Amino acid sequence: MTGPADDEDVAAWVRGLGRDGLVDIHVHFLPERMLAKVWAYFDAAEQHYGMPWPVHYRLPEADRLAALRGMGVQAFAPLVYPHKPGMAEWLNGWVREFAEREPDAVPTATFFPEPEAARYVEEALRSGVRCVKVHVQVGAFDPRDAHLDAVWGMLADAGVPAVVHCGHGPLRGEHTGLDVFGRVLERHPGLVAVLAHAGMPEYDAAFDLVQRFPRVHLDTTMVGVPFTESFMPVPGDWAARLADVADRVVLGTDFPNIPYDYATQLRAIAGWAEADDRLGESFLRSVLHDTPAKLLAV
Repeated sequence: MTGPADDEDVAAWVRGLGRDGLVDIHVHFLPERMLAKVWAYFDAAEQHYGMPWPVHYRLPEADRLAALRGMGVQAFAPLVYPHKPGMAEWLNGWVREFAEREPDAVPTATFFPEPEAARYVEEALRSGVRCVKVHVQVGAFDPRDAHLDAVWGMLADAGVPAVVHCGHGPLRGEHTGLDVFGRVLERHPGLVAVLAHAGMPEYDAAFDLVQRFPRVHLDTTMVGVPFTESFMPVPGDWAARLADVADRVVLGTDFPNIPYDYATQLRAIAGWAEADDRLGESFLRSVLHDTPAKLLAV
């Protein structure tokens, strides 16, 4: 369970756990012009975050896809997100075409608090979308906005998971905070919500939501890796607390925009599995494949 030494070791390591591949619920593919702007933002990370953030997989789209497949990622959710009104429906069209041409990409969608949101989310659900992305920090919107109430209700009724970046990490936003998103869950307790980055850095609040709402999950994106541990470390009893909610933890990585290789995230997860006797290889099979595969219906 030590984890893969590097990306070339990932596929064999996963097979050794008794699974044919990985299912990653938190991956980003974007239109090229938009992705270039995202990478430019990370190039200025010292200005934004006070530390460098070198994008490890700064590669053409075909090479990024080949990298995932070479590591045995058999299914992934290509997440898109808007930062202003009028973007979400266009992004949904782009990612729909992306998923149609890449069979291992699960159909996804996104939304923004605007009058058209309920219409285009309903259309996305009818088209077979199996996951949505909500980025409260980048979008700088309140997830309790009245335009979104019907949207959250539709997602809850459909059982389609929403990967929601609502924690304060890496930067606090006007509407970030697990307490804010908790109000959405109180109104829509049946929502299948995946707390991106395990709610970083509000880990205690994230566990509280998992305990209170039976369809809330945590994703592993950037959690417990050396880069993040330097400024938003997990609690000392992290592995023990995971053991209490082991079936509601799912693999997420933020590929390709991470400042380290993919194997680094897997080593962090393997470390948790080793740290508590209640976890072990069964936990790894659940996190790396079984639970995300169930959520994404693959």
